[in-house]
Amino acid sequence: MKIKHIEARPYQPPLRKFFGRTTRLGFGELKGLEYGLVKITADDGQSGYGEISTVFEPTGSLLCRLVEESIAPALLGQDPRQIGRIHSIMDHIVEGMEPAKAGVDIAIYDLVGKALNIPVYQLLGGRVREEIPLSFSIMFGEPEEMAALAADLVRTGFKTLKIKVGQPLATDEAAVRLIRESVGDNITIRVDANMAWKTPKQALATLKRLEPYNIELAEQPLSGWDMDGMTYVRSHSPIPIMADESVWAPRTALQVIKANAADYISVYVAESGGLYRAAQIFSMSEAAGIPNAIGSMPETGIGTAAEIHLAAAMANLTLASDVCGSRYFEEDHLTSPLDVHKGLATIPKGPGLGVEINHNCHQNWELKTAGQTLE
Repeated sequence: MKIKHIEARPYQPPLRKFFGRTTRLGFGELKGLEYGLVKITADDGQSGYGEISTVFEPTGSLLCRLVEESIAPALLGQDPRQIGRIHSIMDHIVEGMEPAKAGVDIAIYDLVGKALNIPVYQLLGGRVREEIPLSFSIMFGEPEEMAALAADLVRTGFKTLKIKVGQPLATDEAAVRLIRESVGDNITIRVDANMAWKTPKQALATLKRLEPYNIELAEQPLSGWDMDGMTYVRSHSPIPIMADESVWAPRTALQVIKANAADYISVYVAESGGLYRAAQIFSMSEAAGIPNAIGSMPETGIGTAAEIHLAAAMANLTLASDVCGSRYFEEDHLTSPLDVHKGLATIPKGPGLGVEINHNCHQNWELKTAGQTLE
């Protein structure tokens, strides 16, 4: 079995507008997200699909060009079952650019799973759970709006809520207070600053104000590169700290672990560079005694399915996770929606990722410069 063809096409999924406005969070507004769909075809005609998803620069268009012009030529003729070798080749070609590598990686896993007639989670070590408890993010809004959404989410079965913080301190505190009042004491609440706070002093001042509301953890209080600041905040915070944007490929996870910069580590398929590297970060965290969650970019259907398979197979996943990224979009491009109900995600059935793309829907998302739809 050899890789015969690789193509990547950028697209813009229709992001849901919370509270009728453009989505805002700690590092800014999310407007026209630009992702990429990767298709890898083997010499036996089998195909697998992957997703390039990122809210950061470079965008999907540039990452799709990177895949087609640099990564693809080096992978043609390679055996897709040799996933470790595939990653070594990609890392030799380009440093970083993890979302592009993740798109290729997911497509490889989907292809190999289909070829072997097994689900992706079997390729990751086998299933350790049937369902994945979910968290859902509440984006910036007026405190009353955020509390109303929180109550609606709890009514549909969500038991963990992630409140985006990084607005003025009084607004953050009011939102957290109203949400706690609206959902009661039995719902888990965590906060996520998305790097919004500029100094450890600012971060700690806010965390101390939020402490009375029974907060499970605070995610990424400072910039991803500020390891000294993260370590300081963790050692002085009344709320446990989760690293997110500080963790991309395994090498940065190692920096977080060595610096004692986090009580928890959030693992992303896109930020890790794919399922293969994400599983490595899980192993590193487990060896260091640090529990994990899975974060969402957010992904559309293909990427979310990949996260669900990862969640199904990772024993060190001990926290509710954001593996419902497709719920943050107005519509999805799968023929059948992912099974997300009562705050739980269920593993898709079937070989590979277990999902199929609705190409008519996806064609409506493609950028005008993207060429033909991948079918």
